[in-house]
Amino acid sequence: MTTFSVSASLTEDQTIARFEITPTLQIVQTYQYNNIDEAKDAPLAQQMFYLPFVKSVVLKKEAIEIMRFDILEWEEVLDDVSLEIENFLNSGSVAINETQASKKNPITVYAESTPNPSVMKFVANKKLVDQIYEFKDIDETSNAPLAQKLFHFPFVKEVFMDTNYISITKFDVSKWDEIVMEIREFLRSFLEEGNEITTAVKEILNTKTAEKLEVELDETSQQIIGIIEDYIKPAVAADGGNILFDSYNAENKNVQVILQGACSGCPSSTFTLKNGIENMLKEMLPGKISSVNAING
Repeated sequence: MTTFSVSASLTEDQTIARFEITPTLQIVQTYQYNNIDEAKDAPLAQQMFYLPFVKSVVLKKEAIEIMRFDILEWEEVLDDVSLEIENFLNSGSVAINETQASKKNPITVYAESTPNPSVMKFVANKKLVDQIYEFKDIDETSNAPLAQKLFHFPFVKEVFMDTNYISITKFDVSKWDEIVMEIREFLRSFLEEGNEITTAVKEILNTKTAEKLEVELDETSQQIIGIIEDYIKPAVAADGGNILFDSYNAENKNVQVILQGACSGCPSSTFTLKNGIENMLKEMLPGKISSVNAING
C-alpha cells in the first residue's frame, strides 16, 4: 500500500495553507469546495470541513489548499492538520470519488454585446471567479490559465473576469461575427473539462486600489464609494465592465474613477459619466460634487 507524506506551508495569503502530498493523488483535475455539502464526493475535503476553522478547500493532484476563518492563526493548527491529512490518506480512505465528482451540469456560454463595440461579454451558467480580475496583456496572466490561453488568440487584446462572465476586448483588425463562435466554443470546452481559471485562491490584482483602501478616507469619499457600490456598479457590470473609486478632491470637488472591462475605452463612457454617474452623485451629494473624470483601467 502507498505511504503518503504531507508537508505544510503558508501561502502569500496568510489565511491559506498549502499541504503538499507525496506521492501525488490519482486525480486528473482541480476541485474547489466552499462547504461540506459541495464536498459530498470528496471524502478528504469533507473531512477537512469537520474542522470548525475551515472556510474552503481546494483539492489538487499534488496538494490540498485550505482557507481558514479568522477565529485562529494557522500556526496554531498547521502541524495537526498536516498529520490529519496524512493519517486519512494512509488509512486507505479515498480522497475523491472522481467519477461522481466529474458529473457536472453541461456548460453553456452565450455572447452578449456591450456598449463598447470592441468588447464582447461571454456569460457562463456557472460561477467562474470570486473577485474581479483584469489582464492587459499575457505577462499579467501567470496565475490565470484561462486568460493566458485567451491571449494566444491573435485577436484578443484584453481580458476582464467577473463572477460569471468574461469580457474580451479585441483588436480592431478582427470583426466579432468572424470570431465570436470560436471564443464561445473554446470557453465552453475549457470550462466543461474542469480546467483551472485562476491558480491563486485569493489575490488582489488592483494594487493601486488596495493601497487606497488602507488610507483613511474622508466622509464624502466614503459616501461616494457607497453610491458607486450600491447604485452604479450593478449597472456597469451588466454591460460587462466595472467602476472603482480612485480619489476625491475636496477643494475642487472633483471625483476620479477607474473604468475596467467593457467600460475602459468605451466611446459612450464620457456620456455615461457626465449624464449618468456625475448627475447621480450631484443629486445624492448636493453641493459636494462638481465633476467626475475617468481613468481607464
